[in-house]
Amino acid sequence: MTNIQKLCELSDPYQANEESDALFVKAMRENIEWHVENNAFFGRLLESRKFNAQQIDSVADCAKVPFVVANFFKAHEELSVPRDKITVHLTSSGTMGQKSQIFFDDWSLSAPQQMIDFIFESNDWISKETPTNYLLYSYETESGSKLGTAYTDNFLCKYAPIHKVFYALRHTGTGAHEFDLFGCIEKLVEFAQEGRPVRIFGFPAFLHFTLQRMRELNMEPLKLSADSLVFLGGGWKGNAEKAIDKLDLYRGVREQLGIPDKRIRDGFGSVEHCIPYVECEHHQFHVPVWSTVFIRDVKTLEPVAYGEKGFLHLVSPYITSVPACSVLMGDLASLHAESECPCDIHTPFFIVHGRAGLSKNKSCAVAAAELLGKERKQA
Repeated sequence: MTNIQKLCELSDPYQANEESDALFVKAMRENIEWHVENNAFFGRLLESRKFNAQQIDSVADCAKVPFVVANFFKAHEELSVPRDKITVHLTSSGTMGQKSQIFFDDWSLSAPQQMIDFIFESNDWISKETPTNYLLYSYETESGSKLGTAYTDNFLCKYAPIHKVFYALRHTGTGAHEFDLFGCIEKLVEFAQEGRPVRIFGFPAFLHFTLQRMRELNMEPLKLSADSLVFLGGGWKGNAEKAIDKLDLYRGVREQLGIPDKRIRDGFGSVEHCIPYVECEHHQFHVPVWSTVFIRDVKTLEPVAYGEKGFLHLVSPYITSVPACSVLMGDLASLHAESECPCDIHTPFFIVHGRAGLSKNKSCAVAAAELLGKERKQA
């Protein structure tokens, strides 16, 4: 796994050159050969498509790698390592809905965690000395929790020393969670009075609802520390009919919480594909060096050109525990050339346009949206 390790240890998240491209190709070959040897399902899949790792000669050739639909992991447990090598088992849904079962060995867990380290470092978001208050718009953890979003948000707290932590989705003690709207407002007021930096992570819908209620209560805008950080993730998904444009949400954060625009970002990812995609200062999801992205026509599943909408196809050699090196997501997206974004990152970026289809399958964000819906009815 030498080339996989070398690729994942590239510390510049957006290094794009011939050398890194060549390394990506070698790493993908290694990863595919690993899964073929260690996972019967993946071996049969490639055999049925008459594909082998040596057919990859360029990053563009990775579009040929047979993909696994993300929903496959909701019904199947496929391991490429012995079960006793599994370190963490995460799921993609909350208290309701079907769950993707993704298993991680030590490498498959540590590699994307290190990538997040690199991204936070490149954005100068690591503060080792200043005690920080956290408002987490995610699930309050309980013993033995396997929830992917809760795991991620707690992991993100390591980049600045914790002073206080408040969870928006409170554990009820009965296996369920409730959205504590007024608790969030009270904590924001408290945090503003303390003057410490505040880090807000989690689902954008709950942050939007908090700001909305603050406006309805005619509350004066708060002035949080300029060193505060908003880093969202999970999308709106099942709550799409209540969603607002992300730039409108960011404007509300600036106006009501006093956090500068460059310190407000969104993140995209999933337990099926843990590569971190993080907005640049102009709020675009550029593709990091550890992955490549394709868009596939919703009817033919063939790759489409820049600017065209289709299914989001994510490819990366980082994962060794399950055959998820090539995953077709249920998200509709479009890929765009680096020249379309004014930032200084020299890789393409993608725009997520929403979820495809009318399926009732629920992810973490969908389950969270249902909680939000209940709160809105009760308020």
